[in-house]
Amino acid sequence: MRTRVKICGITNLKDAVHAVEAGADALGFIFVPETPRYIDPSDAANIIGSIPPFISTVGVFKDEEKSKVQRFVIETGITYIQLHGIETPEYCEEFSLPVIKVFEFNEKSNLSILDSYNVNAHLVDKPKSKKGTANWNVAVSAKRYSNRLILAGGLTPENVSEAIRYVKPYAVDVASGVEYEKGRKDHCKMNLFIQEVRKTETTL
Repeated sequence: MRTRVKICGITNLKDAVHAVEAGADALGFIFVPETPRYIDPSDAANIIGSIPPFISTVGVFKDEEKSKVQRFVIETGITYIQLHGIETPEYCEEFSLPVIKVFEFNEKSNLSILDSYNVNAHLVDKPKSKKGTANWNVAVSAKRYSNRLILAGGLTPENVSEAIRYVKPYAVDVASGVEYEKGRKDHCKMNLFIQEVRKTETTL
């Protein structure tokens, strides 16, 4: 089973090119103001225009006005929209691009809420207040409601193999786990992360 890899929080062309060369399937660009990995849409557009075709590019938004999301889609050329706030199911269906909806689940969360969201994929993350990784038991249970579950939250080259074996997600999403500082990727860590994913998927 092939596990897709998304490298999120891309802020510069050098990191984007290396992520693609290392084997990433998707790159994430964060358009949430006042966050450490925010990127201006014009900079994102320049990066997206410089990488090879057939690489998915994901714009990350949080509780943003629909008109602004649509404007960024046009300006940047992103191919997916990722929604990281409290967006409603109805809001998620208002876009022509595929939508990834993020859920910060804990062991007490009502996972059936996933049924309400008719989106391209559901991403399970850890609550911002929680250290470590997302709850993998919860992620496994969430797969009952999603046939395209993306696992995020505290993934690193050291634990991604175990995470994939345990959860068997459709894809994994990493940002800080392959950085040397916020917004700057460690190319060796990106290599190791993707190598671990590729080695592990051959055994599933």
